[in-house]
Amino acid sequence: RIMDIFKENGITSGLVNLGGNVQALGTKTDGSNWRVAVQSPDDTEDYLGVLSIQDKAVITSGGYERYFEQDGKTYHHIIDPATGKPSEKDLKSVTIISKNGTLSDTLSTTLFVMGKDKAISYWKEHSKEFNMILVDENNKVYISQGIKDHFSSDSDFTVIKK
Repeated sequence: RIMDIFKENGITSGLVNLGGNVQALGTKTDGSNWRVAVQSPDDTEDYLGVLSIQDKAVITSGGYERYFEQDGKTYHHIIDPATGKPSEKDLKSVTIISKNGTLSDTLSTTLFVMGKDKAISYWKEHSKEFNMILVDENNKVYISQGIKDHFSSDSDFTVIKK
């Protein structure tokens, strides 16, 4: 909705950062792309890599910021509707990149609950609508091929191809 307000008021360049939800309107005033860091799920002071974007939403879901521990078990806020409990699939973090912030927000949570293999299959069927960055439980990073030229990282990552 913020992007709509920007556009209604003639704003052509802007960046909104709401924590794990970032959306860019246009480019920076100098014409260069916005650079958005994607947070590491293991260290909130570190990042996995940097995306170069314009007119895109970058939204991340993970169980590492909103959680509690009880009796040695961690409970996070992303609920698997099949069990009614926090998702226990094989992903730590899912970042979705698309033109639509609502789509990115919905998919980041949905793909997190699906798990890595189903998330990859879903992306292959819908690759024109979004791109993604997945971090699995072994800290392996996967990026979809549509962002390979727009993502930089000091760490290794695997490019998922259609």
